[in-house]
Amino acid sequence: MSDVAKTIEAVWKIESTRLIAAIARVTHDIGIAEELAQDALVTALEVWPREGIPDNPGAWLMTAAKRRAIDLLRRGRMLVQKHEEVARQFEFQQQQLGDALEHSLDKVIDDDVLRLIFTACHPVLAMEGRIALTLRLIGGLTTAEIARAFLVPEKTLGQRISRAKKTLSEAHVPFETPSGDELRRRVDSVLTVVYLIFNEGYTATSGDEWMRAALAEEALRLGRMLAQLLPAESEVHALLALMELNSSRSAARRGKNGEAVLLPDQDRSLWDYAQIQRGMTALEHAQKLGGGAKPYALQAAIAACHMRARTAEETDWDRIVLLYDALLEINPSPIVALNRAVAVGMVQGPAAGLDALDRAAALAGDSALAGYHLFPSVRGDLLMKMDRLSEAREEIQRAIAMTRNLREQELLANRLKQLEKTAFSV
Repeated sequence: MSDVAKTIEAVWKIESTRLIAAIARVTHDIGIAEELAQDALVTALEVWPREGIPDNPGAWLMTAAKRRAIDLLRRGRMLVQKHEEVARQFEFQQQQLGDALEHSLDKVIDDDVLRLIFTACHPVLAMEGRIALTLRLIGGLTTAEIARAFLVPEKTLGQRISRAKKTLSEAHVPFETPSGDELRRRVDSVLTVVYLIFNEGYTATSGDEWMRAALAEEALRLGRMLAQLLPAESEVHALLALMELNSSRSAARRGKNGEAVLLPDQDRSLWDYAQIQRGMTALEHAQKLGGGAKPYALQAAIAACHMRARTAEETDWDRIVLLYDALLEINPSPIVALNRAVAVGMVQGPAAGLDALDRAAALAGDSALAGYHLFPSVRGDLLMKMDRLSEAREEIQRAIAMTRNLREQELLANRLKQLEKTAFSV
């Protein structure tokens, strides 16, 4: 790849979100906005190698997109794609369109990006569509990159994105930032999407790698962006804190050969303490905003307990149990109950942990944890500590069969070998 092509790729990565957001503010159509932005990119690929890279690449791209938009308007191609009401507005406001797109990307207001995020994460879309569209439009990832990250065919991912854009257009979803109660409801949707992206990057559900760093980094970037755009929303800062704190352990979570390393076995000198401080600061900010007892803030507080411990033995498990109790009160999910059982096992012993785990499973029902590999994994670990080795072996074998991540399979297989060695020596 030539130096100019590399520069264009870097500029696109930085500017594409604001470019698409600015155009979508006027076109009211994400699909058209993305097409116009990509047309500007194609023009840059043709012109910049010949004429050189402009002093302000972002403004150049905006101008190119503006000209393309005005050309479409004049020929009426955009009008026939739009709903009649929007079409009339466009016909009346052609000049305003040109004026709006005239501004440099450096002057695009943050509200445009915020509108784009809320539109990409609109509840009218299935969660798969929200994730794909968010990574495409706000994360700036290509369809191929997203497909590789989620281990789906590129064609399938492309269809998912196309369906999402079509759904938004057909549902006449307004390109706007909601307010009042609707804002609070929609913020939850946005944060869910960002956290799902982070979790897939932090621990991949399938494939050969324990982590997908690019996805976790994109989620962090989105979280930091949201914290700037929504400074008064406590859970935005809390989610950012949770992601910063968890991400700070990334270097210690993989061994020399890419193998998974769990928290108790990690070399804590490899933790990123600057990132830990950023996470702690974000958590304090969320608490000052009055959100200390909300779901992401409680999860971040649990992560903070781990980060404060200089060794695994110094972990304040009593506080972690209390935090999980509070989290269960407002978010009574089987996953939270499973994590609480682990903490109970550390405080009161494996028998108490196993009892808490089995009671949680009974309350949730068989189907809730039936396909979740960490349930038999945790159960097997607790049974091992109780020397119920035959039962532990069955649970770990179940967990190995259920997980689709190669590194997690390796981790569980090593635990099984350890169990076999223990059983043989008894």
